[in-house]
Formats: sequence, structure tokens, C-alpha cells
Amino acid sequence: MTRPLRLDGSGRTDRVMASLTGVVAVYRRLSGVSGRRRPPVLAVDRDLPLIVDDLRVEAEGVVSLRLVHERGELLPSWRPGAHLDLAPRPGLVRQYSLCGDLDDRSAYRVGVRLSGEGSTAVHALKKGARITARGPRNAFPFVASPAYLFIAGGIGITPILPMVRQAAASGANWRLVYTGRDLASMPFLDELSEFGDRVWIRPDTDYGIPASGAELLEGAEKSAPIYCCGPIPMIVGVRTDAASRTSGPVFFERFSTPPLVGGKPFRVTLARSGRTLDVPADRTILDVLRETVPGIAYSCRQGFCGTCELPTVTGDRVRVCVEREPVTLDL
Repeated sequence: MTRPLRLDGSGRTDRVMASLTGVVAVYRRLSGVSGRRRPPVLAVDRDLPLIVDDLRVEAEGVVSLRLVHERGELLPSWRPGAHLDLAPRPGLVRQYSLCGDLDDRSAYRVGVRLSGEGSTAVHALKKGARITARGPRNAFPFVASPAYLFIAGGIGITPILPMVRQAAASGANWRLVYTGRDLASMPFLDELSEFGDRVWIRPDTDYGIPASGAELLEGAEKSAPIYCCGPIPMIVGVRTDAASRTSGPVFFERFSTPPLVGGKPFRVTLARSGRTLDVPADRTILDVLRETVPGIAYSCRQGFCGTCELPTVTGDRVRVCVEREPVTLDL
């Protein structure tokens, strides 16, 4: 029989080693039992099953949707500037700003102007229709400040409206410049009327198209943050002229894709089909892929939502609406 190793004459080391051996054995047995009883890892379903509870015409070509959870549950909270990813039909995802009551978690509200494939599908929805959403997510965060200048163009009022309400509730000094083609095309005018002369309603039919961002910036309080959402020319004008003044930081959100400037042509390879696609300097990989591979999902086309992410042969993923380097896709 082999005796345990004895390091001193007392037998104390033998007893310690035997105890440790026993502890390790028990631990191993318990670990095995624990592992067998551990529940499987379940996938997290981040989809929100919503129902169209109400639809309203807010202006020419603009409807608002009141969306509730299909099981009547409270919806996730959100902050001004947040949006939802809505899928009005399978394979079609678009983003719409939340413009309802921040404190009402029983429903969301979005405003949608009829323009393009996604909005056409939304406008075709009827009361009681089911629609899948993800979010809310916020790429246009609202910062605390004692003063603000808000500038909205057309449907760009949707993310601005909750900011206006939050600024008013906080007692901040704020102004809103709201531009549009004409009064008939400008949604939520009735809701804004409660704020009186803090809001300048500026339709092009009365004032002409803004000649520059400087006109919209008149009266901005020094260092007050500027929140701007609307057509790209308006945003560019505001940013350009704000940089030459003692204005505060400009926060902005586009509802359309910015033009490509200074791009270079490159090629994309599709590994599975063996095809090589030429991407011109003024187009994106997404533009070219949509003509070649049907069913490519996309949404914001500005690179932050991730809907158009596709795998490469190296295992990475690229957002094909903004990627400007040669790449080999696992397609």
C-alpha cells in the first residue's frame, strides 16, 4: 500500500492534503451536477409586437399612428429624439421618430410623410393592423440646458416636438422656427399653437425659401444648443452659419441620405456567386447590391442603425450603406 507523503513528523500535512483532496472531489461532483441542471441559454427577442390603435391625418401627405402593445403591456420608456424601427411588412424596415407623450407608456406615436416605399407601406396600414417594431433607440439625444433654439423643416418636426415639450416643462428659455412648403403640408400646427410667440411658423408661401441658415438663427441665445431636423440644404445652411457666429453647438438629424462628396470608385466581390461589382464614386455598395441581390434589408442609409450589415468572408460585418473600401462579402 502506498502511504501519503509525510513532510513532518506530526501527521498534520497528511491530514491537510487528504482534506484538500476530498474538497476537490466534492467540488468536481457538484460542478458536474450544476452543469447538467443549468438551463439552456435562450435567445433574446427584442421585437415589440404592436397594433395600430389609431390613425390620423396630420397634414397633406402626413399621417400619425398611435401604436399599442398587442398584449396591452407597458411599452419601454424613451427620451426626446428617440425613434422606432418599424417593419410595416416582412423584409422592410424604416425608422420613424417618436413624437407623442413621453409619460404615456401605454402607446407610441409616430408621424410619417408619404415619400418612398417604406412610407407607402405605413400609409396603407389600417386600424387594428399588427406591426413589428424594435427600439426605442436614440441617435439624436436631448441635452439639458437653460436655453434652446429648435429649427424644424416639414416632417422634421417629429423629433423636435417632444424636445419642445420637455424644454417647456423644464422652464428653459426656448424658441422654435418651423419651416415648410405651405401651412397645409406642416403637421402638428394645432399642438404648437399653445406655445404662442415662442414658435415662429414660417411657410415658404409667406416668407420664401430660406436664403441661408443665418435667417433661421436670428435671435438665438448665445451658447444655447441648436437642434435642427429637416431637409439637407437647411441643415447644411444652419451648420455653416452657426459656425461663423457665437452660437451654441448644433445637433442635427437628417431624414434623407447625405450626398457622397469626394468619393472614389472601387469594387466589391460576392464570394459565393463569384461576381465582382463596380461601385461608382457617387454611389454606395447598398445602391449597387440592390440592383443585383434582391431582398437586401436597409433602413437609415446613414450607417447608424445596422440594418444593412452584411458578413464578409473574414467573419467581420460591414454596413454597406457607408462602407467605401473594397470588400469581399459572404454572398
